[in-house]
Amino acid sequence: MVFCGSSSGSAFSSSGPCNLQAVSPGDSKSYVGGDGASARVSALCKRRRCGGGGVKQPLLSQTFVPANSSPKLSQGLLLKTPNGAPRGHRSTLSVRSEHDNKRVVCLGEMLIDFVPTVGGVSLAEAPAFKKAPGGAPANVAVGIARLGGNAAFVGKVGDDEFGYLLVDVLKENGVETKGCRFDANARTALAFVTLRHDGEREFMFYRNPSADMLFEIKELDTDLLREAGILHYGSISLITEPSCSTHLEAMRIAKEAGAVLSYDPNLRLPLWPSEKAAREGIKSIWDQADIIKVSDEEVKFLTGGDPTKDENNLTLFHPGCKLMLVTEGGEGCRYYTPKFRGRVDSLKVQVVDTTGAGDAFCAGILTQLAKDLSILENEGRLREALKFANACGAITTTERGAIPSLPDMDTVMRFISKVLA
Repeated sequence: MVFCGSSSGSAFSSSGPCNLQAVSPGDSKSYVGGDGASARVSALCKRRRCGGGGVKQPLLSQTFVPANSSPKLSQGLLLKTPNGAPRGHRSTLSVRSEHDNKRVVCLGEMLIDFVPTVGGVSLAEAPAFKKAPGGAPANVAVGIARLGGNAAFVGKVGDDEFGYLLVDVLKENGVETKGCRFDANARTALAFVTLRHDGEREFMFYRNPSADMLFEIKELDTDLLREAGILHYGSISLITEPSCSTHLEAMRIAKEAGAVLSYDPNLRLPLWPSEKAAREGIKSIWDQADIIKVSDEEVKFLTGGDPTKDENNLTLFHPGCKLMLVTEGGEGCRYYTPKFRGRVDSLKVQVVDTTGAGDAFCAGILTQLAKDLSILENEGRLREALKFANACGAITTTERGAIPSLPDMDTVMRFISKVLA
């Protein structure tokens, strides 16, 4: 049975004042904001970029731009050349044509992350925050595009300035945006995230509800889903309706059209009604995925066992799975296929912020698989692809924010060459 969660009774209700929840592992305290006014951005933008009543039509699609000409970033915002094009360094590597590069369609949430300008402090202690575009599926889409891949995003944001900013960031990075929708009645989601001095991450989400939670089946771009070589998604859109049903329908359409399904649960426990609901929701679509990426902490949550033990991890490996990856933060990753299993060490860096590292890892491995799925049949080639993915994740931890720190192909190849020299 597929689980579609409900926010009823949780800290993120669909009506009433905006409820805030600051949660770190082992902390179950809730912090409720006053009348919700402080939780909202100033006011909904009145301008309309697209017609169509309350439901916005997709922005004009953008021709794929290889991400080896990826934009440089400063303070979480994109820098452009005088003519408005992204500025970056050209890769010395050959870039496959779009015809040779299967499209990876990323489905789910896109939001604004607010990251403290200094590290090692709690959210309450942070003197200021830098805004940065985020949301795991959007991060992966941008990561793929920056690496020269063919990426598209399907999801919904608010008809507000933050929503426009996020879609513009996708477009400026070469991500296809015709699957994006705007909601005039809900705001773009916000998240405050910090890595405290004790090493624990702390989150505070603003959703009341947010636009991504209201994504409807009728708003799906079915043609885009049928074009997907890989459909990548998380679990957050399973928490409430109508986004849950929309997520399941997108999976069905893509799978029937021959797409490979890629799943990164991306557990955010504060968003679920309970731990039980989170486990059931995450596991409800587990057996449909061809590729699964799960962190060691998520393995502990889902199994209660030790993620360093292969026998424990293999309890999550289902018969139809082509590849399961267990990431171990700065230690590397474990891989499991029907034919072989093993571990690939990480590449060491000076960590500044781990936000988005797992998404960069996903972008790295999916970029390789979109070019050639036969990698899954050759352990040596798979290990090389995972070394590349580990490098993508490591580089992302050297800057603050998720999307602002995602690397391009040149950066990754230079990094690997330097570390292995």
